[in-house]
Amino acid sequence: MISQLKNNIHERKDSRLKLVSITSLFFILGLLCILSIGLGTRDVAWQEIIGALNGQVNTVGEAAVTMRIPRTVLAVIAGAALGLSGTVMQGVTRNPLADPGILGVNIGAAFFVVVGLAWFGMEQLSSYVWMAIAGSAITAVFVYTIGSMGRGGATPLKLALAGAATSAALSCFTIAVVLPRNDIAGGARSWQIGGVGGATFDSIFLVLPFLVAGLFISVVSARKLNSLALGDEIATGLGENVAWARGLSGLGAILLCGATTAVCGPIGFVGLVVPHFCRLLVGVDHRWLLPFSAISGASLLLLADVVGRLIARPSELAVGVVTAFIGAPFFIWIVRRQRVREL
Repeated sequence: MISQLKNNIHERKDSRLKLVSITSLFFILGLLCILSIGLGTRDVAWQEIIGALNGQVNTVGEAAVTMRIPRTVLAVIAGAALGLSGTVMQGVTRNPLADPGILGVNIGAAFFVVVGLAWFGMEQLSSYVWMAIAGSAITAVFVYTIGSMGRGGATPLKLALAGAATSAALSCFTIAVVLPRNDIAGGARSWQIGGVGGATFDSIFLVLPFLVAGLFISVVSARKLNSLALGDEIATGLGENVAWARGLSGLGAILLCGATTAVCGPIGFVGLVVPHFCRLLVGVDHRWLLPFSAISGASLLLLADVVGRLIARPSELAVGVVTAFIGAPFFIWIVRRQRVREL
């Protein structure tokens, strides 16, 4: 009785600590939103920010802020989606190296979009979304199938190698498709770097239903991911349909990744860095890990976008380049520290 009471007290303290942490993350995200609107290649005054938020575009500064608002919104949404998809992928594969970029899912989505653009004359963003989701799904299934072959099934090392090989192959295929087409080469190459510049509310509203669906599926899958973390045999013993749990969770990650890639291009490493950071804060319970990953992913991508605007004035670095500078050393550190063990 006393031990149960102590456990209840400990759980309450732990929940309070998590609530304080998630509130702090929301505060940081709000601060980053303000910085994203106010900072960039051109400095603006507070009066211009307030005027732009009220719909005024009478000065150059107000016009600049008006363009930064949808960019900020897209960075928040895309970062949250990538953070969530990375967490789900790591939970589904029990692989600490899982990430939409490392497993080749982003590159698969980008390849399908480029093929649609070059061979089928796609011009509407809605077509990009469907092609990106199809590319994400096919690539994810292919990589998981290749990584599952041989002894031991889908180990973290085999999945990482299969994803790296698939990414390299699809990158070469993408270049081969783009090279003969000078009319689309510039735009396609710029889009492949990954960024949130040029965002509009029209493009955001177009991909929003797919992102909401992916978010809903991922949140619903939280308990299933907790069961999968125990291992397939234990999960089955607890009454979980392992194949269904993996398929449903993977669908949520694919929707999030595909829709984000369609509107932003392939942005790497956010889905790798964020889940590991959040596990340090809240542990491995996906009921807490998923919302923390969404907020942290939004904050990371927004911070990367602001940094990219400031360090290369009067030009700017695409957010995909900044996240690569952050994520590549982190990837090496995980490999050395974890030695690619399962989660």
